[in-house]
Amino acid sequence: MKPRLQQKYSTTIRPALMDKRKYGNVHQVPRLEKIVIRMGVSTALEKGAVEDAMKDLSMITGRKPVLDRARKSVANFKLRKGQTIGCHVTLRREAMFEFFDRLIATALPRIRDFRGLSVRSFDGRGNYTLGLEDQTIFPEIDLDKIKRHQGMDVTIVTTAQSNDEALDLLKLLGMPFAESK
Repeated sequence: MKPRLQQKYSTTIRPALMDKRKYGNVHQVPRLEKIVIRMGVSTALEKGAVEDAMKDLSMITGRKPVLDRARKSVANFKLRKGQTIGCHVTLRREAMFEFFDRLIATALPRIRDFRGLSVRSFDGRGNYTLGLEDQTIFPEIDLDKIKRHQGMDVTIVTTAQSNDEALDLLKLLGMPFAESK
């Protein structure tokens, strides 16, 4: 069975975007391609920081994270080639829509003093990145078992050709953007 948000996209959002943007073909309509969730960890702080980040990320996404390693040494950051610097998970298809639905419906409203997401976080090619300061906004995380608070970056990759197309798509999908003044 398809996720709720994926059914909404195919039944209402895609036709609405076709009417608004006057696309000649269904395949020109922008869609979500993947979502990448990244946690950067400084292993110099504590020994178990990477394992805790991987455990939290796997609880949030339901997938096993992949370790990120340094590509080259940087002396100013006390970083050596091959050293673990974080972990990431890439979600596609049903898992992507499930995570996106949980993100906009349950996680983002749990942020204290949340006034909406910035519309300035697009990269120029239709991809949106948001930084979350704490992993405890997700209901899957048990607050009693948290050893350290860890931030994460969520990158939403779309097939949109411009930021305006991606903004329209994400607004129709329910992303809570802040109102411009």
